[in-house]
Amino acid sequence: MSSKAGCTNLWSGYNLTTMKIKDFDEFIRTELLLEDWSGIDYSLNGLQVGRKEKEIKKVAFAVDACLEVFKRAFETRADLVFVHHGLFWGKVLPIVGPLYMRLEFLLKNDLALYAVHLPLDMDSKLGNNAALAELLSLENIEPFGLYKGRKIGCKGILPEPLLLSELVEKLNFREADGLVLLPFGPPKIQSLGIVSGGASYEVDQALEAGLDLYITGEVSHSIYHTAEEGGISVLGGGHYKTEIWGVKRVCKRVAEEGGIETVFIDLPTGL
Repeated sequence: MSSKAGCTNLWSGYNLTTMKIKDFDEFIRTELLLEDWSGIDYSLNGLQVGRKEKEIKKVAFAVDACLEVFKRAFETRADLVFVHHGLFWGKVLPIVGPLYMRLEFLLKNDLALYAVHLPLDMDSKLGNNAALAELLSLENIEPFGLYKGRKIGCKGILPEPLLLSELVEKLNFREADGLVLLPFGPPKIQSLGIVSGGASYEVDQALEAGLDLYITGEVSHSIYHTAEEGGISVLGGGHYKTEIWGVKRVCKRVAEEGGIETVFIDLPTGL
């Protein structure tokens, strides 16, 4: 995959085996346009724990910033962990309990933590929603899912109508991953919208757009009757399962462009 138009590939022409965290940070900020989300995304996008001058040889990628992920990353000898769900979410927290243990482990082992939230959902090349749309070979793709003035998901048309069960099979969603189906739309699906993760209430926007299906991660009890009365199907693939895609794509991109070692740590929650 190529860099965004107008952006310089910071590592082009180099076969690196190490880089500094500040270089990694600059690359991610350029690729995922982190600055565009300042004041919009309440999560702390970017370096959350670590020293910018530290040399890194290996980066571990995972969905969630939890102690088990950190331990597995350390076991692989990673120098930095890149996650979709970081430790800080726009409010002051006491450093106690699980947060204390997570920070203690990172600091004790000089393991850096980097997080990217909404920019990784929205990105048209590396993002979660773009990856799901590609799995379905979606056509006529347009931005969808308005959140604080930004459309973070996408919508489009399937090349040919499919049964809901066929869509589930294409996406490899399973009950073990938290699969939930509300089959209230037409028997065969043609149009659909996608917003990964915890985005139940965007079903209202899918209804306004006249879509046959809305795909997200979590499905709330509160939208059941809205979907039924509106005549739209809802497919919840599990928060975790709908948000591995962007992390994996960035993992691959960093390995290919940066020339440093990467590893994806799969720690599903079943939700």
